[in-house]
Amino acid sequence: MLRDAALKFTRELTRTLTIQSVSAVAVTVNGEPYSRTIALTPAKVFEDWQPKPIADLRDSDFTVLLDAGPEIILLGTGSSCVFPPRELMFAFARRGVGLECMDTAAAARTFNVLAGEGRQVAAVLYL
Repeated sequence: MLRDAALKFTRELTRTLTIQSVSAVAVTVNGEPYSRTIALTPAKVFEDWQPKPIADLRDSDFTVLLDAGPEIILLGTGSSCVFPPRELMFAFARRGVGLECMDTAAAARTFNVLAGEGRQVAAVLYL
């Protein structure tokens, strides 16, 4: 049985961007809803992220996020976890950057926790 549910977060951290809600139609960051795939760091939302099918992702697609110097990048793949190609995981490992794949709601929660701890985190969130 599938349910269509919106996930709401209530805690707001003033010094970082906070993901406030995730639903099937939008991700809300600091009061701004985004109705397409976005990339973000605790300091900036990259609205011009060009989403591709997960299976087609390459490390070069993450250049703008990697330039921000994250220790980990969270890949939220929608309502369920879809793993990217193994080579992408290996490419991140060679750079010393973690790449964690999970559903988008879990990636949003994880992003908020890590950003709140002051960690160098980035995320790509697919709807």
